[in-house]
Amino acid sequence: MERGFSEADAAAVQRQLGREARGTYGVAHRCPCGNPAVVATEPRLPTGTPFPTTFYLTCPRAASRIGTLEGGGLMKEMTERLGEDEELAAAYRAAHERYLAVREAIGAEVGADVPEIAGISAGGMPDRVKCLHVLAGQALAEGPGVNPLGDEVVEALGAWWEAGPCV
Repeated sequence: MERGFSEADAAAVQRQLGREARGTYGVAHRCPCGNPAVVATEPRLPTGTPFPTTFYLTCPRAASRIGTLEGGGLMKEMTERLGEDEELAAAYRAAHERYLAVREAIGAEVGADVPEIAGISAGGMPDRVKCLHVLAGQALAEGPGVNPLGDEVVEALGAWWEAGPCV
C-alpha cells in the first residue's frame, strides 16, 4: 500500500467518484493502467465522522461489474456458504480481523482513535456478506489469500481494465 496521495491520484479518484476523495491515506491498489483502483482511507474522516471502510473501491468500471454481481444474488449465496462451510467461515473471520488490524495501524499512524467502530470491519464481515465492493477492495489491496470471498469477487470481475483507463 502506498502512503500518500499525489495530486494526479487525487484528480483521478475525483473523476472516478464524481467527487473529492475524503480522508485518503494512500493508494491501496492500482489498475494495470496506473490509476488508483482502491484507496485506503483513514478511520476518521476530516469532518470527525468514523469511517469503517478502510479499503474503498474507486474504479467505476470494477464497481459497475460488482453491482451486477450483487444484483445477481451473489451476496446471499456467499452468506449461505458461510453457514455451511466452517473452513470458509474461519478464513472470512480472519479476513475481518486483518481488516481491523490494518485500520488500527492506519489510525495509530495518523492519530485517529475510533472507539465508535471498534470490532466493526466492513462488508458484513465476519458473519455475512452485504457489500462485494468492500470484499473486492480488501482482496485487491492485500492480495490473494487474505479474503477468500473477496478473491472470488475479483476473479468474477475478470479483466475490467482491458478497455483502457476508466478515466
